[in-house]
Amino acid sequence: MSNSITTSIKNKKVQLWARRLHIYISMALLLVVLFFAITGITLNRPHLFVSETPLREQHQIIVPSALFSSEKGTYSPDKTKLLHFLNGQSELSGTPSVMQIFTEIEAGALIEGEISLDYKGPGYNGTVFIDMLTGIAEIETTHYGLIAVLNDLHKGRNSGQVWAWFIDASALLMVIFVLTGVCLLVPKRKSFNTGLKWTAFGSLLALFIFIFAVP
Repeated sequence: MSNSITTSIKNKKVQLWARRLHIYISMALLLVVLFFAITGITLNRPHLFVSETPLREQHQIIVPSALFSSEKGTYSPDKTKLLHFLNGQSELSGTPSVMQIFTEIEAGALIEGEISLDYKGPGYNGTVFIDMLTGIAEIETTHYGLIAVLNDLHKGRNSGQVWAWFIDASALLMVIFVLTGVCLLVPKRKSFNTGLKWTAFGSLLALFIFIFAVP
């Protein structure tokens, strides 16, 4: 580390702000770090924690035929209104997929019509199949349990954009937390040197495990 950088880091104002950031970020991230640490274990050892039997439910609802038409055509469903109806008339949750629509029309009459879509959420899956001729919507939902929800949140899987931003912000704060910790050690030569030794040890151990233990 060059003398100019070391001198800047040792500046009292820099040390003051590094200490403040290090302390308050650590407290702000206390539960976040615990969450990712614990769910890291549940992800790594699913046979010990994921023992819950998925809860599957099936039911039917009737979709009004008016929703199968829109300004685009008689048999071109109004997707926005149809999604609003499904969400209001059933217990679907999560984010809906792109709606798949299949129609077969002869002489202006609907011979066959099907609409299908999925709903995805943390530890949750829902499927919807709609017969446009009868208006019957068959809905199946699967809940995989609390541990599955937490594991999906850890991975950011089917968790939405807001949660993705939260993970990004948490990761950035963790980087700042680590850097401010290093900054606080720099003026303490003995502690800094000891810290460097532990850093080298941990890095070499991780590299060794990666090379020789990972298949």
